[in-house]
Amino acid sequence: MTPEAVSVVIVSRGRPALLRRCLVGLDQQDHPEFEIVVVADADGVAAVERMGWAGRVKVIRFEEANISAARNKGISAAAAPVIAFIDDDAIAEHDWLRRLTAPITERRADAAGGFVFGRNGLSFQWTAREVFSDATAREIKVDPSEETILTGSAGRGIKTEGTNMAFRRSLLIELGGFDVGYAYYLDETDLNMRLAEEGTKTAIVPRAQVHHGFAMSDRRQADRAPRDLALVGASLARFVRRHRGGLDPEPVRRSEREKYRAALLGHMVAGRILPTAVEPVLRSFDQGWARSAALEGPQPEFSENPTFARFTPRIGAGAEHEVIWGWLGSLGQLRRRARKAVANGHRATVYAFSLTSLYHHRHFDPEGYWEQRGGLFGRSLRTDPIFKYWKRAERVKREERLGGQNSGFKRTKTTI
Repeated sequence: MTPEAVSVVIVSRGRPALLRRCLVGLDQQDHPEFEIVVVADADGVAAVERMGWAGRVKVIRFEEANISAARNKGISAAAAPVIAFIDDDAIAEHDWLRRLTAPITERRADAAGGFVFGRNGLSFQWTAREVFSDATAREIKVDPSEETILTGSAGRGIKTEGTNMAFRRSLLIELGGFDVGYAYYLDETDLNMRLAEEGTKTAIVPRAQVHHGFAMSDRRQADRAPRDLALVGASLARFVRRHRGGLDPEPVRRSEREKYRAALLGHMVAGRILPTAVEPVLRSFDQGWARSAALEGPQPEFSENPTFARFTPRIGAGAEHEVIWGWLGSLGQLRRRARKAVANGHRATVYAFSLTSLYHHRHFDPEGYWEQRGGLFGRSLRTDPIFKYWKRAERVKREERLGGQNSGFKRTKTTI
């Protein structure tokens, strides 16, 4: 069965280099029929133009600092019946789009969400969760190798992460898209609650995976310490007043404020922020909560028949995957081999080991290849032992199996 066409929407603001890396990752998707819609500020638009991609993707310039309004612009421009969303600071695995959207295109679900790796590229940041009317979330146990179809209920939504989610376009339009009152934070969670009210089905697809890094922004530092919580407070107030059925929102405000206070004190003790920064950041939360009612905007208007702009990945389905491994001291040589493989239209993964038990990290290089580094005897998963003896070839085979790197395409190996 040929998959239904999909539109991928990326919102980007103030992060042109990360947007470029995200697009390079999408240039390796194995989905046969998709387009890319970039909604970005002037720097993001310029980054797409410098890549020479202006004719390959739809580009919409949007300067307002409101992720919901930006996503609505993407929905309007999207021509496919299914729309997937990924953040500009995320990288998708090569089979992400195909796996994520299959439950929707095959009519088993109305929405879908995948798993999200954290900073080290090997441990999950988010898996399956459900969310409640006080904006708290709880993990759901699902089969990590199979999709699970779930239906929410009043006061309980099935969580999709903003950086890894997909929906039927007609359903998004029917619901009015994203609520522009959520300029930042809880924007997709509000949508999840509204989907639950409609009785829709959401697929959790563990093998639809992206890597997300929590990049620095004007609201948080690179180490994730908050700089400003005004939009967090405003969005939370809007959310609980909308979804708690008239219950007093004050207990939620106090609980959430205390949570952020404890986190800020932790950042202070770790030396990430100055002691004098704690109270001003907390005050920004209070100010945002107080002005949440003012965060209104016009109802979005959606185009009825936008033109589909098919994107042809440079390294798509059927591409060979070159696995390149060796000692950390030869990293430069390993990387040169990986760049050559990518230039030849292949996927490439570099494994660089040291004779230590250092933990492993995996990331996607902007040049288009994956790189994993660590001690030959060190752990890559949190559940691994601190030290385990491995031969290099055995270790590479194990890491490939964990990452699903040996599926779906011809595989070759190079040892340096």
